Amino acid sequence: MTRVVLTLALSLVVAAAAAAQSPSCAPTKPDMLGPFYKPDAPERAVTGHGLVVNGTVRSTRGCAALPGARLEWWSADGRGDYQDELRATQRTGGEGAFRYETVAPGRYPGRPPHLHVKISAAGHRTLVTQLYPRDGQRAITTDFVLVAD
Repeated sequence: MTRVVLTLALSLVVAAAAAAQSPSCAPTKPDMLGPFYKPDAPERAVTGHGLVVNGTVRSTRGCAALPGARLEWWSADGRGDYQDELRATQRTGGEGAFRYETVAPGRYPGRPPHLHVKISAAGHRTLVTQLYPRDGQRAITTDFVLVAD
C-alpha cells in the first residue's frame, strides 16, 4: 500500500512539474475578415500617425513567442473609407514582437472604429481578428496568440 501511495504521489509531482514547465496561453478570439481585405499589402510598419499598436505574437503551446510571424493590417481612414495607403504587411522580430502605427480608424455605417489584422506563422492556424480602439485612444498593447497545429 505504501508503494502505491508513494508511486501516486511521485506521479503527481512529475505531472505538476511538467505543467509548470509548459504554460499555455488562451488563443486570441477570431473576428470576421470583412469585405475589404486585399492580399499582398506592402511591407511596412507605418501607414499614418495617431494610433500605435504593439505587442507579441505567441503560440498556445507554451506561450512561446513566434519570430517571423506575418501580420497583415487594414483599416478605414478617419472618414470611414478604406484606402490602400492604410494597408500593411510586417513580420515579427526575433522575440515575436511587432509595432504598427496608423491613423485612428473612422466609423462607417453599422460599425464602430476598428482595425483588421490577419496573422500567420508556420505550424499554427491563421488568425483573423479586429481591434476596437476607444475614441481618443492613441496606443494599444496586445498579444496575439495563435493556435498550434
